[in-house]
Amino acid sequence: MGRRTTSRTLALAGLLAGVVTSALTTLAAPATADRAPHDRAAGDQAAYDRGYQLGLEAYRYGLPLVTTDATFRAQTSIDVPDGRGFGPVNRFNPVRKFITPDDRSVVAPNLDTLYSVAWLDLSDQPQVIHVPKVRNRYFVIPLMSPYTENFTNLGSVERTAPGDYAVVGPDDADIRLPRHVKRIVSPYDRVWIIQRIYADNDDVRDQRTVNRIQDATTVIPLRKYPRWRWNPAPPRHPDTTTDAVTIPTGMAFYDRLGDLLAAFPPPGEDAPALEQLAGIGVGPGRHPSADDTLDAHTRAGMEAAIAAGQATVLQDAMGLYGQGFAKHNGYLVTPTGSYGTDYRLRSVITQVGLGALRSEQAMYPLALLDRTGQPLTGAKRYVVRIPAGQLPPLTSTGFWSLTLYDGDGFVVPNEIDRYAINDRTDLHRNADGSLDLYVQASRPSDPDRARNWLPAPTGGFRLLWRMYGTQTAAIPGILDGTGWRTPAIVPAG
Repeated sequence: MGRRTTSRTLALAGLLAGVVTSALTTLAAPATADRAPHDRAAGDQAAYDRGYQLGLEAYRYGLPLVTTDATFRAQTSIDVPDGRGFGPVNRFNPVRKFITPDDRSVVAPNLDTLYSVAWLDLSDQPQVIHVPKVRNRYFVIPLMSPYTENFTNLGSVERTAPGDYAVVGPDDADIRLPRHVKRIVSPYDRVWIIQRIYADNDDVRDQRTVNRIQDATTVIPLRKYPRWRWNPAPPRHPDTTTDAVTIPTGMAFYDRLGDLLAAFPPPGEDAPALEQLAGIGVGPGRHPSADDTLDAHTRAGMEAAIAAGQATVLQDAMGLYGQGFAKHNGYLVTPTGSYGTDYRLRSVITQVGLGALRSEQAMYPLALLDRTGQPLTGAKRYVVRIPAGQLPPLTSTGFWSLTLYDGDGFVVPNEIDRYAINDRTDLHRNADGSLDLYVQASRPSDPDRARNWLPAPTGGFRLLWRMYGTQTAAIPGILDGTGWRTPAIVPAG
């Protein structure tokens, strides 16, 4: 995973917009081509097939652990913050400004919130997060496990009070804390945080206000508490070169998974799945590459499964898109941030939206096709109609946006420098209170329509809604398609 990949992880946190290869060509990807018979005897073919099938399940199961670990090692490979979210452990490393269209290092950039990234290591001692006072502004400090479970959130949705919150590992769950310090028990000694704070992309002063909130959000080791504004001594010879960390391939993937399962013991509910995977030598502390009980045909199937893993998970994503297309008005909408034993969904979100928040915190409906099932393209004109009273259901500090990306996931330079429409955009409303958003390559001639214009490229593109501070009561209806539905994208002729 090189720098661009880890930057993309940052940009895709909490969203389902990262199907970075063409969604349509992905449908035809030959993920199972390697399963064809290779002049094997029946028993050998059966061993190969078993290795392949269980290998794919191991890939789906282990992808969150392996990907999150690679992200951790890349993002913490420098020991001073770089202003892009990379930096040392047990420290918030802020992203201080929004990306511009000429910067193509980040896929699906967020134009609504600024981030601060922290990786907590609780193995030595708890870490105390200071939450500053944030007035009338959406923010969230989400705590995520190595399995990508968003197990706790601090922020505006939860109405978190300003103050100090000790994040303690499982071995320190009962440790004595100073007065007024609230306890958060983490299931693991490693915690990933991607803080989001609403910022106005068009207002530099507002962004500076958010930078001050970022600076006031701190981490201090429990033994140093309450030394306000404590900072570790800067390194004498700082390492500013980000390591290129890759996801292991072949049998090395299973070996790495075994190490991570030992370091971060899986929850008890995973026992049936792990019992099945043990049949091909996959499990905590196990290294299938050195397992001499696995025959050559089983190994070949396992290696083929890893080679096909990425395409298979993308096919899973497109399968989910197709299954929910009608009930979700043409969008991909799934629960995120809490998966239980749904390892297939968890792997999909890992691959296309690593770091996704729980759905009551944020949702990200994604469209690659219009409501008729045709690919979105600048060769056509589209209308997105929002009936009166049917804006996304949000909390008082919540907000929504609709962002357009090209086929590669980048914002598109255009004559009015508009890359998204949101609840701050000066829009024209129809007489009945409804909104019509116009998505097309050319500027509408009607001035009212031009106010509601989201410029498109001449080629293919995708549309992504961001909804932060979604109302908990409305979430079940959103997720199953029986409540509020994302406005349809309809060809205008």
